[in-house]
Amino acid sequence: MITPDTDLPIPLLDFSHWRRGSAAQRAVLADQLDDALCRSGFLLLTGHGLSDLGELVRAEAHRFFTLPSKIKARYATTLGGHGWLPLGAEANAFYGHSPSCPDLKESLAFGRELPTDTPHTNQPRPTANVWPSETPQLQSLCTRYITALYQIHAELLAWFATALGLDPTWFHERTDRAPHAFNINHYPPLRDTGLPAPGQFRIGAHTDWGTLTILDRQEGLGGLQIQTPEGNWIDVPAAPGALTINIGDLMARWTGDRWRSTPHRVLPPPTDAPHEYLISLILFCKPNSDTVIAPLPGSIGHTYYPPITAGDYLRERITQTTTHGGRDAPG
Repeated sequence: MITPDTDLPIPLLDFSHWRRGSAAQRAVLADQLDDALCRSGFLLLTGHGLSDLGELVRAEAHRFFTLPSKIKARYATTLGGHGWLPLGAEANAFYGHSPSCPDLKESLAFGRELPTDTPHTNQPRPTANVWPSETPQLQSLCTRYITALYQIHAELLAWFATALGLDPTWFHERTDRAPHAFNINHYPPLRDTGLPAPGQFRIGAHTDWGTLTILDRQEGLGGLQIQTPEGNWIDVPAAPGALTINIGDLMARWTGDRWRSTPHRVLPPPTDAPHEYLISLILFCKPNSDTVIAPLPGSIGHTYYPPITAGDYLRERITQTTTHGGRDAPG
């Protein structure tokens, strides 16, 4: 365990042991996974096989983020779209709370490029990805990186299903047409953002929306925290080369809250490191839009949620999270 001083353990699990393990070894790993997701909803993953490709993506993305705003604005979009989301376009703490200050981040957002004949029941067909011409290597680097993350996602779903006593293909069959989203989040330094308003964060407290999130993050002073059931905030530890995995609301609903979709946030830019900027690479994984999220077989949870399609739920979240959704952005 990485955090022995807290009752929310975030274990460091080696993916290669799952990939090469015997049935008995996989059973032990499935129990460890279940324990982590019951208690904190988070884990750190090593042995995933990713090379330094993520650093190449970061370097090319940084070239875009340092462009003048008038150039970046050519690629501007709104939440749920593909392109550039400027500083202040999101306020994650909107959902389930009173309006809060917009997040101190900007993003490049891309989506899964599905075949043209893929059905998108209950949700509009995703728009095409927009690749900035000023960073010509970004498309090929992201395509290679996202492809590798999709493979990790597929294997994680088999691990998740095994931990819940389901057929290993159970989740895959309900996510194979999903419009997963890939975001590159840039957290600018304090010298660019200015002092945060009271209660303003790089990302406000929120839970993720879908099934699971795969996060490739940089360690920094203005880093990631999760909330304990008692309402306290603790730092999420980092390990060299590890991915951070957490589940989202739809997976929690599926499991009847057996697994926790834990509130988390990214701290504001630190005053004692005014030049610190961070870039995170994030794959937000979702079910198929027409998948009905209803209690899993076996009554494994302790909360009953009425059935809802993934598409309906995700549309509600987008509406509640954008600072352009009929509300003035405070701050």
